[in-house]
Amino acid sequence: MKDQQVAKAQTREKTTRTALIVVGSIVAVFAIVLIANTFIGGDDETVTTNTVANASTADDTVASESSDTSADPSAESQPVEADGEVFAATGEFVPDGCPSPDGSAEQQQSFDAQPPMCLDSTLSYSALVTTNKGEITIDLDQDKAPVTVNNFVFLARNQYFGDTTCHRIIPGFVVQCGDPTATGGGDPGYKFADELPAAGEYQIGSIAMANSGPDTNGSQFFIITGDQGAALPPQYTLFGQVATGFDETVVQMESAGTPSGSPSEPVEIQSVVISTS
Repeated sequence: MKDQQVAKAQTREKTTRTALIVVGSIVAVFAIVLIANTFIGGDDETVTTNTVANASTADDTVASESSDTSADPSAESQPVEADGEVFAATGEFVPDGCPSPDGSAEQQQSFDAQPPMCLDSTLSYSALVTTNKGEITIDLDQDKAPVTVNNFVFLARNQYFGDTTCHRIIPGFVVQCGDPTATGGGDPGYKFADELPAAGEYQIGSIAMANSGPDTNGSQFFIITGDQGAALPPQYTLFGQVATGFDETVVQMESAGTPSGSPSEPVEIQSVVISTS
């Protein structure tokens, strides 16, 4: 009888131990699932976002890969639309009818009408002009000549000046460029009004618009290279000043000039790139 009681007690103890093991296993499984959901995010998008952000902060490699745009080289330059308005990747507002500031527009040298106002009044504009003689940077003065600077920026961002010839160069006077036909008669298909300076404002390195009379501005401009140019009457819109490259590049351009104005060798604008600050 006593042996039977001992056997039953041993059986109960074994059963209890087995039950505890099973319960313990179930609890462990639930704990693992809970931890996994907490760090992976499950269906909670907020947790997922925070987890990715924390992982990116802790691991520079992950952060770099998550922001890599090398698969799409144009990704950084794509315009962004917000509230129905388009902004360039730089944050510059792009009004309707204006080329993107990123320089992605295809070359266009003929237009139906004068461009809309594309400038941001809070920004300063400059131009990097690359020629076969070297580079020039021009500070553009939209305070004095907003319409003219806008026109120049519009044309430059439409690649208008790319691979054009400076067709008129007179030493000590001017280097004249901006005519795609290189004949002196070319224009973008429209004319716009003067924004004339005061007498005495021209100086060596000034950038002004060529014209065929009052309010006939188009695309042709000139760089004043000498005292004769600086002495011109104020009949030509002044819209910029050479900031760098005059002694190195403009002088080389001018050296191809002749008294008649026909260059002795090709002087070409390869590109004009607009920058803002």
